[in-house]
Amino acid sequence: MKSYKDPSFQDRVGQAAEAKRKALDKLRAKPPVDEKVAAERRAARELREAAKAEERASRKASEQRAKEEKAAEKAARADEAAQPRSAPPPRTEAEKKLARDARYAARKSRQ
Repeated sequence: MKSYKDPSFQDRVGQAAEAKRKALDKLRAKPPVDEKVAAERRAARELREAAKAEERASRKASEQRAKEEKAAEKAARADEAAQPRSAPPPRTEAEKKLARDARYAARKSRQ
């Protein structure tokens, strides 16, 4: 039966060092990035960032306009509510008689 110390600590340390060396060799073997390609990527990234910044600014401006419109509407409603309501003009005797006759006719038609 194998021992739990198999492989030994020294074996494990050696394997870890070998794995690290291989990873570094693989990284060093990559060709360097071409300056033209890097500049194109940087320019594309800057364009994307500028577009996003412009979109954020326009969204913020529209939100601000919406807030201002809502505040103006609220103020207009408050002003309208603060103004006293005028009572409807008093009805003339003829109008009262017409309304009374209509109620009377409606009552008669229900019977």
